[in-house]
Amino acid sequence: MFKKMKVWKKRLFTGLIIAGITISSISVTPEANAAGTGTWSSPYDVYQAITNQNGTTKTVQGYVVGKPISYSAIETSNFSDDYALALADSASQTQVSQMAYVQIPSNFRSTFGLKTNPTLKGKQIKVTGCLSSYFSRAGVKCVTAMEIVGSSGGSTGGGSTDTGTYYNTAEGKTGATLKSALHTIIDDHTELSYDNVWDALRYTDQDPRNSNNVILLYTGRSQSKYDNGGLVDQWNREHVWAKSHGDFGTTMGAGTDLHHLRPTDVSVNSSRGNKDFDYGGTQHSEALGNYTDSDSWEPRDAVKGDVARMLFYMAVRYEGDVFDEVDLELNEYVNNGSAPFHGKLSVLKQWHAQDPVDDFERNRNEIIFSKYQGNRNPFIDRPEWVEAIW
Repeated sequence: MFKKMKVWKKRLFTGLIIAGITISSISVTPEANAAGTGTWSSPYDVYQAITNQNGTTKTVQGYVVGKPISYSAIETSNFSDDYALALADSASQTQVSQMAYVQIPSNFRSTFGLKTNPTLKGKQIKVTGCLSSYFSRAGVKCVTAMEIVGSSGGSTGGGSTDTGTYYNTAEGKTGATLKSALHTIIDDHTELSYDNVWDALRYTDQDPRNSNNVILLYTGRSQSKYDNGGLVDQWNREHVWAKSHGDFGTTMGAGTDLHHLRPTDVSVNSSRGNKDFDYGGTQHSEALGNYTDSDSWEPRDAVKGDVARMLFYMAVRYEGDVFDEVDLELNEYVNNGSAPFHGKLSVLKQWHAQDPVDDFERNRNEIIFSKYQGNRNPFIDRPEWVEAIW
């Protein structure tokens, strides 16, 4: 017998999103971008706001990184007044060219001005106004609404992220009980088509130092976000949980879940194939720092934890409790083949501890949650839950 019969609701809801009908509870409806290619999501991220300085009224979501004082400079402490703030797609952004300047009207200054509210720096907010330059820099003016997003997502170090009440039902639990509670929280996310994954990855994996590029997972190379496809040295869509492990392919759900899909070099992706994760092997000639043998892949040190947390997420999100959904689990083996298992769990736990959560992961998690799927990776927000479950 099936544990739940939720599939019809999920497929209908997803179909509405793909058809372009606005669902008021989740802001993921696509609209054409200014260049007429791909899709923009709503609300705009800062890159989209900078790219579309056309005077239209939009909601822009970004991290507060400082207060503008000139075309080329912002204050990041000891703020002089409450009249403006600078938004970026990453809380750690330092390049002014990647920021949008927001002019704060008088009725919002007591709540959103940085002189009065210096702890607002690093938090994520939404601003509704016209996309128009301020201090001769791309910006938002004529502001009519401002709000703080529930998760700050921009803290540093390896600690927990403030996610408001999102995880309330999981607090205080351990083991299988915690795993079940987290599954219920992150289950039934808004699903993307496999084609829409291309556009989504352009923003989830955007290079914080160059908004025209994405960062490739295994090589760390910064590459044009539109240089994607199947040719040599282009980037394509890597399923970190190998899609053959459970045979879910590229179907909506596990096959298109952004929490484990990353841009990677085409030939490096092919070399990794469907191998499980473990130490050892020969260093890859194109992706230095990555090692591989006949049955395993070891990613470079800077993303070992990223890989582990993506697999932890998949093992919790997909429990086979819907008619056509796979039940994924972690184990201690390699050569798992088409079985719905991935290894090695003990190695993934070591990598999780060795490579703590960083701002790139936090920002990615926030974008997936707020713009695309409406669910989060718990092990980015609460790294301690890995040990509590496994």
